[in-house]
Amino acid sequence: MQSLYEWDFSGKAPESLEPIVTKNIKEFGPGLENTDFVWQLVKGTVEHLEQIDKIITKAAPQWPVDQITIVDRNILRMGLYELLYEDKAEVPPKVAINESIELAKTFGGESSGKFINGVLGTVYKEIEEK
Repeated sequence: MQSLYEWDFSGKAPESLEPIVTKNIKEFGPGLENTDFVWQLVKGTVEHLEQIDKIITKAAPQWPVDQITIVDRNILRMGLYELLYEDKAEVPPKVAINESIELAKTFGGESSGKFINGVLGTVYKEIEEK
């Protein structure tokens, strides 16, 4: 989340993503250097960013993506990436939603958890209906 936040805040330049993630792994996640998890999550989220942002726009039409706080926006992006594109056996949908809500409660504003829950819950219900 830290890396996506920083990348988004600094203008989403493609060439800045790798140095940001590398720096943040070193600073905040020692021991994760040799795992693919962080890279898979960050790169997957960025690769599907356009589709994910369209889904956010559809699920929360009263909140244009660029008006959602950077923290909430990137928590939603990661949560939606996990919900839509990750292996469901590795990351069950309810786990992806709950992890996103906990991140929002910890790092977001007072109503971030409810907002994240509402958006991800709406998308999850649509997936289940299809």
